[in-house]
Amino acid sequence: MAVSSSQVTQTKVQSDLELPQRLKLGLEKNPKSQGEEPLCILRATAAAQTLASIIRSCYGPYGLQKFLVSAQGETVCTGHAAIILKALELEHPAARFVQELAQTQAENTGDGTAFVVLLTEALLEQAQYLLWAGLTPAQLREAFVTATAEVLTALPSLAICSLGPLEDPSWALYSVMSTHTLSNAEYLTKLVAQACWISREPNGSFKPESIVVCILQGGILTDSRIIPGIAICGKLCGRKTEVLNNARVALFNCPFGPSNPFAPATLRLSSPEELIRLRKHTEQVEMEIAELAMMGINVAVVLGEVNERSVDQADYCGVMVIQVKSRKEIVYLSDKLGIPLLNRILPPVEPGKCHRVYRQEFGESAVIMFEWEREIAPFLSVVLRGPTIQGLRGAEQAVYYGIDAFSQLCQDPRLLPGAGATEMALARMLVDKGSRLDGPNGLAFQAFAQALSSLPKTLAENAGLAAQSVLAEMSGYHQAGNFVIGVGTDGLVNVAQEGIWDILRTKAQGLQAVTGLVQQLVTVDQIIVARKTPRYRLIPQSAQNANTSSPLRAKFFGKYE
Repeated sequence: MAVSSSQVTQTKVQSDLELPQRLKLGLEKNPKSQGEEPLCILRATAAAQTLASIIRSCYGPYGLQKFLVSAQGETVCTGHAAIILKALELEHPAARFVQELAQTQAENTGDGTAFVVLLTEALLEQAQYLLWAGLTPAQLREAFVTATAEVLTALPSLAICSLGPLEDPSWALYSVMSTHTLSNAEYLTKLVAQACWISREPNGSFKPESIVVCILQGGILTDSRIIPGIAICGKLCGRKTEVLNNARVALFNCPFGPSNPFAPATLRLSSPEELIRLRKHTEQVEMEIAELAMMGINVAVVLGEVNERSVDQADYCGVMVIQVKSRKEIVYLSDKLGIPLLNRILPPVEPGKCHRVYRQEFGESAVIMFEWEREIAPFLSVVLRGPTIQGLRGAEQAVYYGIDAFSQLCQDPRLLPGAGATEMALARMLVDKGSRLDGPNGLAFQAFAQALSSLPKTLAENAGLAAQSVLAEMSGYHQAGNFVIGVGTDGLVNVAQEGIWDILRTKAQGLQAVTGLVQQLVTVDQIIVARKTPRYRLIPQSAQNANTSSPLRAKFFGKYE
């Protein structure tokens, strides 16, 4: 059967119409819902839209930064959606669900946080249109289940390359790293790829926790290095500055010695009894330090005040004392060494073990190294250098994203076209199939396609392009079967030639998580806020009779506690 060019044009115009316009042409709004719109989905959509409006400008490699000011007055400049979401205090339950979903995505895959927030908002908006059109929540949920299954089935067919088992992963990690760092992305990508490659097990498996990231202010980013062992920023507090063999480590979340953070700088004793108590306390601490040495502990890592006399005792007993700067460092060390934090100067049941502990200098700064023998070295440290703490924090997050991306590739090495090309290709598939389906499934396919196509549109807006014209041109390429066309700096680009990739496993997990949340939210009809029930005080009848004699006492009778 011959098809004229006018029919093709009419079909393409019909498929390119947004969902609300399609509904006006076909299915009208349900008359029964004219006076009672689905307020719950409206509120959920509004909450998701508010959250997405914060994240939208950070999406993609051309996204902007945000200034986050904490309640304590600390200012952080970041473009990482996971950090921004973690800092927000949300009240609406739907917004909290989206926040939790995004944080879970960041923890499990290390990427795709902004993707899940923006797609959730777009899908809820399309679900709102379908409910207005007359679909019941149950129909909409089942239709979204069908559309999700179609998307997840079609997704692997878009993978056009994969990371080889013996291949340098730099090219596959560059897209992730460049999205989350503002400068020196190529150098940082090679550094992370080298660290991941060295840490990979002989059987091909990879443990992200085997790579430690330490930030050290000073120098420039290209001064960053990979060194074997665990590096922390700490201060050596005594004359003993290294343990070169058979190090036994204990971690203390308390002062090292008889120090009190609330005590004055100059100690004043007003009586002989206070002097005796101080001497007894000092002698007790000295006995505890001696007991540490007797149990084989030769490295003590302390988070708290360090007393000079106690350090002298530690030097005498051969115990190296390290004072860490933050709780994060000592908790990190506790996790890597597999030993607990102790709240008193007591020997641990089982000390942390490594080969040697020493100070290593980097220019004018230095780190404390916990090193194992090279044959059994379980950890590598990426020591990041930079002039500012804010820049180092951004680079640190980018390194973690690169490590998580490599972990995902070790489980599934397939890669998808990036820069919005995969979303547009999926949208085109759903439009083509949805146009041949009747009923709720056809509408749900069209709605899902509109939601997916909003993501390359956001990329174009953040790049400063004319989003509508770029999206129309991109849709034409994909309609012709060229699904490797995505959004670049100056317009459309061939992502295969530019080396812009998305990880299949990360994308699939994000899509599945988003659709699961939307399917749950569309069936919610009420938001019920439970409040504490006041507890009333029972008063004996005799007391009640006595209270009635006094007008003032009777006024407060029966008040709850």
